[in-house]
Amino acid sequence: MPILTPSFVRRCHIAAALAAVALIAVALYFQYVMNLEPCPLCIFQRVAVMALGVWAGVAAAINPMGWGRRVVGVVTVLLAIAGGAVAGRQVWLQHLPEDQVPACGPGLDYMLDMFPMRKVLDLVFRGSGECAEVHWTFLGMSIAEWMLVVFSGFLAFGILIAFARVRRS
Repeated sequence: MPILTPSFVRRCHIAAALAAVALIAVALYFQYVMNLEPCPLCIFQRVAVMALGVWAGVAAAINPMGWGRRVVGVVTVLLAIAGGAVAGRQVWLQHLPEDQVPACGPGLDYMLDMFPMRKVLDLVFRGSGECAEVHWTFLGMSIAEWMLVVFSGFLAFGILIAFARVRRS
């Protein structure tokens, strides 16, 4: 594993927090300028990005060393895995044959108003037809596929922070 300096670790957390802010800005641009309404899985991916951004911001502010840095890295890994699982589920839905795509379901707001959270999570992760639609691509990849790449990057970052040695300055 590489040897990092405390200031480098702090700069990495700042970069991760800024990346999360940029990702949310792009998501809002897609929603409000390009009129691409987010599906329930997209909304959960946004929540994961926001959680990663806040977590990275807190980590940058306190810049823990020793076991604290390892905890920060492990939590980053867990958040990235959660976001990646949601993105992966959406990618899977997008690649289903048309006859196997689930029917469109109610919106997330309706589900949150009408059902307990456990039922909402079950319905969202089961997926719906709107989560399988691809409205935008870049370099041949959908938004969900790009988010899978992003969460993989956060995962690698978390592993690096958790397990790299840090040189005391």
